[in-house]
Amino acid sequence: MSEELRAAFVDGRPDPGRRIELVEYDPAWPGLFEREAARVRGALGSAVLGLEHVGSTSVPGLAAKPVVDVVLAVASPADEAAYVPALEAAGYVLRIREPGWHEHRMFKGPDTNVNLHVFAVGSPEITRMVLFRDWLRAHPEDRARYEAVKRELAARSWTYLQGYADAKNDVVDEILARADPDAPPRVG
Repeated sequence: MSEELRAAFVDGRPDPGRRIELVEYDPAWPGLFEREAARVRGALGSAVLGLEHVGSTSVPGLAAKPVVDVVLAVASPADEAAYVPALEAAGYVLRIREPGWHEHRMFKGPDTNVNLHVFAVGSPEITRMVLFRDWLRAHPEDRARYEAVKRELAARSWTYLQGYADAKNDVVDEILARADPDAPPRVG
């Protein structure tokens, strides 16, 4: 395991690898997002500068790991005192801190399998996530291509779950290039 990966995890322990569980799209996922969005807004109030349902659970018809991905925009993810205590009081657990990658933070949800990703308002990663979601919603051929790659990768065993995520980067970049040919390439 790379030291960089180990260092990103607050407790120093990356999620262990295993077979990836993909399930068919569940129409309950948008409702789970709305519940989490209300919880985050209740905890943070005006510190919430953006909140979006992203990832595969946000794309109707797309098979996904049953994990609702939420992206939260705050003024400065590095200013953890401005939002971490309130999220922890609401039951979220800070799992990942990546100051070298857009100041990304990631929390696990209190009672739902949720990944709450935190970036600065205006972050290019938020733009990428939302663009990818919207493109897949509108383009069934790319949604099918992405799902096929996910299924192929899910059939493998992974030492760390991050390996599965990283292995999807090429197809994500390929699809994003169609969605916005002028977009700069992913950094990090």
